[in-house]
Amino acid sequence: MIHEASLTTLAARIRRREHSAREVTEHFLERSRRLQPSLNAYTGIAEQAIHQAESFDDAWSNGSVAGSDPGPLGGVPIAIKDLIDQTGIVTTCGSGFYRHRAERSATVVRRLEAAGAIIIGRTGLHEFAFGFSSENDWFGPVRNPWDTETSPGGSSGGSAVVAAAGLAAGAIGTDTGGSVRVPAALCGVTGLKVTHGRIPLTGVFPLASSLDTVGPLGRTVDDVKALYEAMAGHDPEDPWSAPNLVETSDPTTSLKGLMVGVPEPWVGAAPVADNVKEAFSACLDRLDNLGATVRQVHDPHVQPSPRQADLINAEVASVHRRWLADPANRYGPEVAERLQRTLQVSLDDYIAAQAWRAGLRNAVSGLFDEVDVLATPTVGATRKAIGESTILIDDQPMSYRLVLSWFSSLVNHMGVPALAMPLLDSGSPPSSLQIIGPWWSEGRLLQIGRELELAGVIGFAPPPVS
Repeated sequence: MIHEASLTTLAARIRRREHSAREVTEHFLERSRRLQPSLNAYTGIAEQAIHQAESFDDAWSNGSVAGSDPGPLGGVPIAIKDLIDQTGIVTTCGSGFYRHRAERSATVVRRLEAAGAIIIGRTGLHEFAFGFSSENDWFGPVRNPWDTETSPGGSSGGSAVVAAAGLAAGAIGTDTGGSVRVPAALCGVTGLKVTHGRIPLTGVFPLASSLDTVGPLGRTVDDVKALYEAMAGHDPEDPWSAPNLVETSDPTTSLKGLMVGVPEPWVGAAPVADNVKEAFSACLDRLDNLGATVRQVHDPHVQPSPRQADLINAEVASVHRRWLADPANRYGPEVAERLQRTLQVSLDDYIAAQAWRAGLRNAVSGLFDEVDVLATPTVGATRKAIGESTILIDDQPMSYRLVLSWFSSLVNHMGVPALAMPLLDSGSPPSSLQIIGPWWSEGRLLQIGRELELAGVIGFAPPPVS
C-alpha cells in the first residue's frame, strides 16, 4: 500500500514514474478523509492538493521541471501544522477567534514546495501551541492512532498522528518545549527538534520566539532527514535565523566509540513510568553492546527549574496581552487560565530566568566536552487519557504536563538539537529515546539515528488504526 511506504521510498518511486503524484495524493486524501472522524488529525484537508499534484505530474512528464529533477520531495504529500502560513489559506492556530488568511507562505512552506512537496492539509494542535495534549476546545481533541481514547501529545499532535497513521508521507510541527518530540513519542514516530535558528520562523505564528523551532516528523530517520534538509538554512527575513552552514549527515559516524552521557540528576529525579524506565535501560544496554560507551555525567544545573516557566511565560504574554484585554477574544478554559498566569511574570523574574538560561547553556557545553551526545527518555509516560489532567507515576497522580515535558522542555532552553525515536519492541505505543547533541549537530544526530535504525534498536511499527 502507498501509505505503508516511507517518504523517501515514495519520492524514489515517483522519480522512476512507478507512481504519479496524483495517484499518491489521491490515496492519502482518501485515507485522510476516511480516518478524520476517528482521529481528528486535521483542521483542514487540502482538496486542492490534487491540482498541485496534477501540475507536478505535467511538469515532470514534459521535462519542464528544473534540471529534469523533481526534487528530493518530488510529488510527495506533506501536512503542516495550522500555525504555519500558506498562501490563500486561513491560519487558525487552533484558536476560537484567530483567523489570518495568509498573503504569503511561510519560508518553510516555500522551501518544501520548491523541493517538490505537495501540501495535503493543516494539522490540529493545542490551542495557540500552548500545551502538551492537543485536546482543543474549538476543534475537538486530536486522537492517538494507538488508542483513540488517549492523547497524541502536543502541541503538534495532529502532525504526529498524520505521520503515524499514514495520512501523509510526513508532517511538519513546531517545538517550543517539546511540541514535536512529545507527540512523536506518544505516537511512535521520529521527530527532530533543531538548533534554535536552524530553520526559519518567518510566517510561523510565535509562542515564545527565543525558544520556537520548526521541525519534521516521519516514520523513518531518512524521512525526517529529507524534510529537515529541505527546510534548513538561513533566512535574512527572520532575525532568529542563523547564517551557519547546514551540514549533511556524516556517513562515517558509527555507534562504535560513540560517547553517550546519561545526565544526572536530570534523569534520576524524573517522573517516569516503570515501562519507560525498563525500555530506556534496555536501550542503554543495546548501545553498550553495539560499541558505544555509556556513562553518567553530572551537573546540578542541567535539570528542570521553575525559571523555565518564567522565560516562556514572559514571551507568551508579549504575544497575547493585546487579545487578553478584550473579552470578545475567547480562549479555552485551560489555555485561558495559563495565559492569565503569564501576565504575572515581572521584569525581574524574566531577567533572572535569562541568567539561569545562560548558566544552563554553559553547563551543557561542559557536558559536551565529556561526551558526544546525551541520552534520555523522550517522555516520562507513553499514555495520557483524553480529559484527564494527571498521569499515574508510582501510583501517584502527577501533572501530565510535568510528566510529558520533563525531558523535552529543558532542551529548548539549551538551544541545542534533539532527536526523538521509537524503540522497537518496547510497548504499544512504544517508548521513545531522545538523543541530544551540541549546537548545529543535526546531521550527526540523524546519522546516529540511522545507525540505531539499521541495528534494530529504533524503528517504526504501525499503530492499529486501519
